[in-house]
Amino acid sequence: MLDISNFDHIGIRISDRNTSVAFYQLLGFKLVADGGFNEGHPLVMLHPSGLNINLLGPATAKAGENVLMDGPEKFPGITHLAVKVRDAESTKAFVTENGIAITGSREFRGTKTIFIRDPDRNVLELVGPGLSVADLIAEHVHQINE
Repeated sequence: MLDISNFDHIGIRISDRNTSVAFYQLLGFKLVADGGFNEGHPLVMLHPSGLNINLLGPATAKAGENVLMDGPEKFPGITHLAVKVRDAESTKAFVTENGIAITGSREFRGTKTIFIRDPDRNVLELVGPGLSVADLIAEHVHQINE
């Protein structure tokens, strides 16, 4: 077993530097380094929570499309980034007030979750307080199998 302590960062391929940086800055991320975006190296963005994302680009095909989530064929890959938020209602209000479309939502056993898309349609799942999604799914599966 690997002795993993936590995630370090996640890389997200983007097509338009300015649009994507502005979107993630709206969510609270700060651009701290440009490793050479035009050569395919990351824009490093940090959130006060400690979350680190690397925006990679520029995308050379299917800009603005999410080939992992939106087409009938299902390719392997990371389909979404899920982050915990401190307050589900204020998160929903923030998203709505800033013109970000909510593309899905659910509530299960008090845990409220909404889904949004970045400018390239990458999915972000914003999970409110409550049980972890892993616990909720495990509980649901166990109930079905009983």
